[in-house]
This record gives sequence, C-alpha cells and structure tokens, in this order.
Amino acid sequence: MQHVDPQAGSEPSVREVRAFHTAARDLIGIALRSLEIAGDGLSLPKFRMLLILNDLGRVPSARVAAALGVNPSSVSRLADRLVDDGYVSRGADSRSRSVVTLELSEPGRRLVDRVLAWRHHELGRLLADIEPGLRAAATVALEQFAEAAAASYPIESSGPAAL
Repeated sequence: MQHVDPQAGSEPSVREVRAFHTAARDLIGIALRSLEIAGDGLSLPKFRMLLILNDLGRVPSARVAAALGVNPSSVSRLADRLVDDGYVSRGADSRSRSVVTLELSEPGRRLVDRVLAWRHHELGRLLADIEPGLRAAATVALEQFAEAAAASYPIESSGPAAL
C-alpha cells in the first residue's frame, strides 16, 4: 500500500471522495438500523439526545441544545417525549432554580448501551471480512478524518452531534 504524504497538497480524487461518501451512507444506514433493532419507536433525534446525555452526564438543557445545534425550545419538546418514554430525567440546578437539567435515566442508559453494543457487533462483523492490514490503514485514515471534522465543525460536546 502506498503512503501519501499529507504535506504534498494533492487534492482528494473523485474516487476517494466517493468512497468516503459511500462509507458515510453505509454508516448512517447502520446507525438507523440499530434504532430499528432497539425498538420502542426510537427516532434519530431522540437517540442523538440520548447519546449527548450519555457523553455529558447531567447537564443544563441549554448545553444539550448547544451540543445538538438546535434552539432550547426544540430540546425542551424532545426532552418532554424522552421523559414520557422514561429514558430521561429532568432536574434543577441547585444554584439556579431557572436552570433545567437533563440526564439519562437507568432505562435510558440501558437503551443506549444496547444500541451501541449492537452497532459494535455489527461493525465488527463487517470489518472481519476486510484484510487486517487494510483495516489498520482505514483506522488511521478514519482517525485523521475525525480530527479534521472536529477541527472544521467544532461543537461543544466531544464532536459533531452523534448519530
């Protein structure tokens, strides 16, 4: 396999961009399928919020809105549904009664764990069909891609709002 010097300044080829586009489509498909597997009529917006809460823990709803890139009223409506579903708990900040906090409930944590475990298994199953050297090279490329994406799309949480 040929190593390309990142300092060489060559533009990505159409084939390279197409491969990443196809990979993004396939990964989004796996993410959506994992929600179908989870059942409970879990939508992508609901799961994105659950993932943010899984990453951040108990936080003000305004921080969840910033991490998702939406306005606070959208988070409030989504949180209402997740509280009704039993996946999120609402609370208050002891320093300011006007601040509403959100956190995963135990059923919410179990749901996130179940979805992520299915995704892990499914990705492992698919990756097992790829030659180990290619997997290793792809891992490095994807890690660098994630770093570039995080630098280009800074979001308050650990990266672009998760799927």
